[in-house]
Amino acid sequence: MTTPSITDTGAAARAEIAALRALADEVSASLHNQQDILKLRNIMLMPELMEQLGIVENDFFRLESLLTGEATELEQLNALVQTSAMINSSLDLDMILTQALDEILNMTGAGRGYILLRDNDDDQLEFRIARDIEASSKSEENDTDESHVSRTILNEVLATGRPLLTDNAQTDPRLVGSDTIARFVLRSVMCAPLIYRERLTGAIYLDNRFREGVFTERELNLLTAFSNQTAVAIENAILFSRVQTSLNEITQIKELIENVFASITSGIITTNADDIVTTFNNAASSILNAPSEGVIGHPLEQLLPRVSIDTFLTQVREHGQSLATEAEPDVPGRGRIALAMRVSPLKNANQEIQGAALVIDDLTEQRERDETLNLMTRYLPPGMVEKIHEIADLALGGERREITCAFIDAIPYKSLAAELRPQQVMAMLNVYLEVATQVINDAQGIIDKYMGSEVMVLFNTQLNPNVDHAIAAVRMALTLREEFIGLYHRLGVAPDPHLYRVGIHSGVATLGNVGSLNRRSFTAIGDTINLSKRLEENAAGGQIIISEATYRQVEMADGVRFDMHDPIQVKGKSQRVSIYEVFRQ
Repeated sequence: MTTPSITDTGAAARAEIAALRALADEVSASLHNQQDILKLRNIMLMPELMEQLGIVENDFFRLESLLTGEATELEQLNALVQTSAMINSSLDLDMILTQALDEILNMTGAGRGYILLRDNDDDQLEFRIARDIEASSKSEENDTDESHVSRTILNEVLATGRPLLTDNAQTDPRLVGSDTIARFVLRSVMCAPLIYRERLTGAIYLDNRFREGVFTERELNLLTAFSNQTAVAIENAILFSRVQTSLNEITQIKELIENVFASITSGIITTNADDIVTTFNNAASSILNAPSEGVIGHPLEQLLPRVSIDTFLTQVREHGQSLATEAEPDVPGRGRIALAMRVSPLKNANQEIQGAALVIDDLTEQRERDETLNLMTRYLPPGMVEKIHEIADLALGGERREITCAFIDAIPYKSLAAELRPQQVMAMLNVYLEVATQVINDAQGIIDKYMGSEVMVLFNTQLNPNVDHAIAAVRMALTLREEFIGLYHRLGVAPDPHLYRVGIHSGVATLGNVGSLNRRSFTAIGDTINLSKRLEENAAGGQIIISEATYRQVEMADGVRFDMHDPIQVKGKSQRVSIYEVFRQ
């Protein structure tokens, strides 16, 4: 059996009272008719009977009005409950405001409604939503022009924090002087504050421009209750929006950190207080050849078993400072690798150590490259080793440029071979060549090649550009003479004449890489190279001979003296070549 609702019971009661009132009216009409007939027979009805009948009719009318009002209030309360449930079921602020205003307009009979909210940035009230059901167009329906609203009423409500009702704004003494009420002929006006935890967050404003007495205390109480519910729903929606914004920002920051973390070329490993790996980036996975899923959650010592990492972790925890070290662990799939490691403490907000962070850099290729270069310096000129990349960029074929070429014979081979065994000859030759090499390097010369006891040196190549290349070559030769004299004293020999010979010529030559794509050699070729070699071959022991072309570039150099010799005939030249011998002044 279904229990009738309160609304159904009220409707039945009003119908029954209406029927009784109709019956009383019928009895009253019948008595009045009978009274006229009785008068003809000189019979009068008791006056009290008609009075009581009138009282009964009035009681029926008041009871019906009371039940109607209670039914209306009950319907409003029921609508309030339903609306509260509806607006609290959403966290979309605009949707809540729209639904709230539509419902309160429907429940109160207002013609227009506005919801104002306080801006947290400047603490000013702003019109967030508006409705005008009496508007003639859609644009007027959503008109939020604040000049249409009574500022006098708004200011009173906002200042006192209490709702306000006027059933006829035109005659209300509280609103005398309001330009808005006078201009827009406002009649019934009602406004209630939106208060959340004793903090004013806004207001709901309702009015009717055409009817007086639309609102009663009942509607005001309804609006007040509705405002309280709406304030809570608005605060929840605002809080949700803030949380959502914060969550989005945190998500973006997290994605950014993950992208940055993944793009770091150094390996990053973090551990907790128990030295369990908690973070392991892609670079660390590549360096240690270990997938992150097999590392995270495991002890760090399993990842670096042959590195005394626990010692460094202990020191970091005890002293709270970063430590740097290098290690060469054996990594499965890679073999022995070289690592540079920096271990730093991870601290919380209270500066308590919660774990450690390791930054590892793979030095394996760098170490191999350094070893290779160190090995190359034993066989190649330092200039070529230091600028190995520039040499590699030179195309096969080369370029023509002016240079100075010097050929140096450090010690005639025949002066060694007659007295020493082959191994001793090689050892002594290296002694002389080492002196020559040091002087050449100090002068920024490029050693093109060693040929037994001879050295070919170039100035103003792509690797050692120098506009004063001729004087640089001459000063190198003069210094070489002094160093060889010092070597003679150290060795206890008194060669007479000196053993070295030097030939220098300046001119245009072709410089670049020769060979194939798989094997190349940087060198210089041309008549300039050939002539400098011929000058060295025609020099006597202890002589530094330069050509006419070189002399013209260095004749004004300070601290240098030149002696002109008779022209000589050299191989490959049809005419004699003018030569000069060089001395320190």
